[in-house]
Amino acid sequence: MLFQGSLLSLLIWVPIFGGALVLAIGRNERHVNLTRLVALIFSLITLGLCMPLLMAFNPNDWHMQCLESHVWIPQLDLAYSLGVDGISVLFIILTCFVNLIIILANWRSNKPKNNQCLAIFLISTGIMNGVFSATEAILFYFFWEASMIPMYLGMGIWGGKNRAQAAMKFFLITFLGSIFLLIAFLYLHSQANSFVISDFQNLNLSQAEQDWIFLAFLAAFAVKIPMWPVHTWLPDAHSESPTGGSVILAALMLKMGAYGFLRFSLTITPGIHIAMIWFVIALGLMAIVYVGLASIAQKDLKQLVAYSSISHMGIVILGIFMVFMILGQSHNQGHNFLESSASLQGAIFQMIAHAFSSGALFIGVGYMIDRFHSRKIKDYQGLAHAMPIFAAFFMLFAMANVGLPGTSGFVGEFLVLLAAFKANIWIALLASMTLILAPAYTLWMYKRVLFGQAKSVAMSTPNDLDGLEIFIFILLAIPVIVFGIYPEAILNLSHATTAHFIQQVMAKIPQGVYSGAY
Repeated sequence: MLFQGSLLSLLIWVPIFGGALVLAIGRNERHVNLTRLVALIFSLITLGLCMPLLMAFNPNDWHMQCLESHVWIPQLDLAYSLGVDGISVLFIILTCFVNLIIILANWRSNKPKNNQCLAIFLISTGIMNGVFSATEAILFYFFWEASMIPMYLGMGIWGGKNRAQAAMKFFLITFLGSIFLLIAFLYLHSQANSFVISDFQNLNLSQAEQDWIFLAFLAAFAVKIPMWPVHTWLPDAHSESPTGGSVILAALMLKMGAYGFLRFSLTITPGIHIAMIWFVIALGLMAIVYVGLASIAQKDLKQLVAYSSISHMGIVILGIFMVFMILGQSHNQGHNFLESSASLQGAIFQMIAHAFSSGALFIGVGYMIDRFHSRKIKDYQGLAHAMPIFAAFFMLFAMANVGLPGTSGFVGEFLVLLAAFKANIWIALLASMTLILAPAYTLWMYKRVLFGQAKSVAMSTPNDLDGLEIFIFILLAIPVIVFGIYPEAILNLSHATTAHFIQQVMAKIPQGVYSGAY
């Protein structure tokens, strides 16, 4: 197939080049419309490149596909190596789709230096595609660290009044965690004499080695998700970021941390001590219960959606780490394999589904802020009278956020909760609190903002979505509905890869090692 040998490089460097071109053209303020058009063209090209990637990908093969490798730094035996499997291909397509949504949502922005904002979105897309396609650890680390730069600049330049503090907090906390990731990579290289990720996965490490390496991974990936209690940077980052920045954070950057757990922790350190498994699962449950309760107390629209994202990512953490517990049980390995597969695929599905619902909610909140210049819930009421179309779309995305059957938000939660009852009944009961808390804070917010008597003349005057805004919401509504009705579209792509991951874990976990923990 044409370009197949360099398809992943194109997905990385085309949007980065497009971002650089937008910066160059946008130096002249008279070229505002041209910069928007160029940004849109490169966004469409990048998304279009996903089609040959999907056509070239074999979902029944767990091996890395569309491989590409070039010598990078020969003195250090470093290579520029790319490839995708059933998990990374999903996130690359998601990244390219979300980038198009962000470019469209930012189309009419009148903020100063808007061309630079568009360029940052394009560059972020290329960098995150690099994170999801790197098959060599140092290349992964290079893109991992680089992803912070455009987000830091976007938050610091176009954010709210406390943007400098929020941007610095985001950068320092995430950078500190990444230091431990680099240390882990260097140690693994000393054992494998290679930086290739698959070579790391084939190492026979002692339990003590796995414990320490896992802690290093935890420090890096937990901050990025973010997990409780290192989540405090996220609400501030969302509050101070422009709408496009919030969408990148919620839909994409949070998923990078969970992707790191899947790619590294699950397959390199499956023999960690049972106490660590319980510790991480406890953190996931804290995200679901404690952060869910904190969401109810929020008075700021963006912060409420931000806290809800943390709570939903707690489901993802459970889905990943319950695999260890299910596979470690001594009885009926066949059923254990199926249930652990459901747990892992549920976590992956939850990440994809959450990107659509949370991204749509942040865009919807952005529409409200643009019209009424307030993020405070108390400043809104009766908005459905002036914006009935908006109210209908926002209800759909709120229901997806809740996990209503028939929407994409239901499938991942259902699979993870189903597996939780296999892992441990108490984990399942606590995890099921999301079925109570998510509707509580989401529907409470929706009721206060959309229903009742309008608080002002502006909120009772027709001011509904226009054509472009409706089109953006339609683009987001399609996957919310389609994947809710036909989840196999995602599950079939990731099935072979998740099955291989589980087989790797099964080969390294002694049978019955966790059974005494119940």
